[in-house]
This record gives sequence, structure tokens and C-alpha cells, in this order.
Amino acid sequence: MQTPEQRLEDLNDREASVLRHVVYNFIQTAVPVGSRFISKHFESHLSPATIRNVMSDLEEAGYLSHPHTSAGRIPTDLGYRYYVDYLMEVEQLSKGDQETIKSQLAAVNDPTELLRETSKLLGKITHHLSIVTSPQLNAGIFERIELVPVSSSKILVIISIRSGLVRTIMLEVGAEVRREMLDQVARLLNERLSGLTLLQVRESFAERVRDLQSEGTGLVRLFIESVDQLFTDARDGEKVHIGGTANIIEQPEFVDPRKFRSVIELVENEEIIVHLLERHDDPTKNVVVTIGSENAGDAPDISLMTATYDVNGVTGRVGIIGPKRMNYARMIPVVDHVARTIARILAS
Repeated sequence: MQTPEQRLEDLNDREASVLRHVVYNFIQTAVPVGSRFISKHFESHLSPATIRNVMSDLEEAGYLSHPHTSAGRIPTDLGYRYYVDYLMEVEQLSKGDQETIKSQLAAVNDPTELLRETSKLLGKITHHLSIVTSPQLNAGIFERIELVPVSSSKILVIISIRSGLVRTIMLEVGAEVRREMLDQVARLLNERLSGLTLLQVRESFAERVRDLQSEGTGLVRLFIESVDQLFTDARDGEKVHIGGTANIIEQPEFVDPRKFRSVIELVENEEIIVHLLERHDDPTKNVVVTIGSENAGDAPDISLMTATYDVNGVTGRVGIIGPKRMNYARMIPVVDHVARTIARILAS
């Protein structure tokens, strides 16, 4: 199948105008759009017969489809793609929405709670399923490690990342270690690891602390054995925060039991969402949108929209999942603004 970029010259002004009206009105109403409706409301200088002919040409080219139960047309995945890339006008986010996002998120201090609150707020604003991923800590810059005794056989390891994020891990130790020894080991580790990414720490840790293994407490040897647990990107708690579940299932598309079931599978299986996100990247765009079949068969009935937030090199995703009929012109600035807002909060 040709891409929209290859077909750009295929659409003349009349065809582009009719396609824009069909997509716009189907997004607003979820009802197939007929030629008479377009002639009456938008293209009064064109007769319904002329518009019908244009619609037939667009259908033959793959931009529209013709439901058997209706005389109107609906957009195909290709039609939505052409509309998103070339025809729609992105809306400005209202001052009211900007203030709501800022005030509700700025009031949250804990980073994990911030991401959880973001997913709830984004779902509420967009009326779609919202997803917020925790930052990918592999690229985070190690700042310091603290060792806190919890009991005679346990210590709490606190790893601070330069972006302000913190990772905590509980480790079992063979015998009680005095606080001053914990502080000494932490100081030595901080001297040798500061400024490295967590990935670099994990890959070179054993070599960097080889001469410290005889320090007497056994802690360094324990850290070497536990390096994947300590410095991996796997984090305690949720990796993907999901909100707005009730909103998406109220969309008319998901009255169909098959489509409803596919949405429930998304909500219940985090791995499907993670799999979708792994391929959802385009460094040339602030907000990335994939539509239906573009989701590589994993989610043919939905559209996925994400923006990346960056906190001093540590990145995560903010996004929404909704019907292909989602209001892209309104949703793009919302997702983009939320991503930028949590990046500023986490970096402050």
C-alpha cells in the first residue's frame, strides 16, 4: 500500500476539501457522512452529485469506505492519516485547561504519585484511556547512593538520579553492619560512580570496585552479586500508569463486542501497551500518532498518541488510547502540554 506521503499529489483541492469534511464530521458525530450533508453545510457551490463523484474517487483511492448499511462514507486508516498529516488545524489549548493541568500536577510532590495523578487527569480531560510511563532510568545519571540500616539483617539502598528521581531497594545482609561502615562504603561508591549513567554503572561496576572487595563487611561483594537488581531499569511499583478506563468504553465504537473486548485486553494486559510503546517513536515529532493498522496488528481498532517527556536525559511517555475517530486536533496539544508540564515539574 502506498503511504500518504506518496499520495500527496493525488488529491486536488476539491478532493482534499471533501476528505477533510468527511473526517471532521465523522469525528464529531460517529455517523457516516453523506454528499447531501456536505453540500448543504460546507460546499454549497458543489452539487450533491459532484460530491458523490469525489467521494467515489476517494473511496477507490483508499481514503474512504462505504458501510453497507449507510449511504454515507467513513474514513479509512489512510484517510485519517492524510487528515492528521496534511488537512487538520491543530487547536490551541485553552488557558483554563493549561491552568487546570498546572495547578493539579504542581501540587504533587512524590514523582511516582505525580505520574499516577497525571494518568488520572489526562483521562479526565481527554475522555480516553490515558497512559503515563515511568522514566527509563538506564540513561539517568547516577548522583549518589545512601545505605540505611533497617534491621540487623537488612539495609535500604537509596540511589538518587540527577533528574531528581530516586530508586530504593531492600537488601539482605549476612550480619549487622555498623552505620559508620555503611557510610564509608557509600562514600567510596559515590566517588567511583558519580557522573555515570545507570547502564554504565551496571556494566562496569565489578571492575570499578574490584579492589574494594576486601573491605571487611562483605557489602561490596554483595553489591557485585546484586548489580542487576540495584542498577537495572526495572522499578518498584508500576511501570505504566493507566487512567480513564471508564471513558473509553463509553465511546460508540466499542458497543461492538469484539472491539470492546480488544480495549479490555489493553487495560488488563500492560505488556500489550508496552509493546505498542516500544515501536512508538519519531524523533522528528513532538507528538506521535499511529492509527489502526499502523499499530502492527496489535490494536487495529484504536489510535495511539504519545509525547515524550525528558528530565535531564531521563525520558518517559505520556499518551492516550482512543477510537480512530478521536479528535486529533484537540488531543495533540493536550498530550504535548501535559508532557512538557511533568517534565518541568520533575526537573525543578
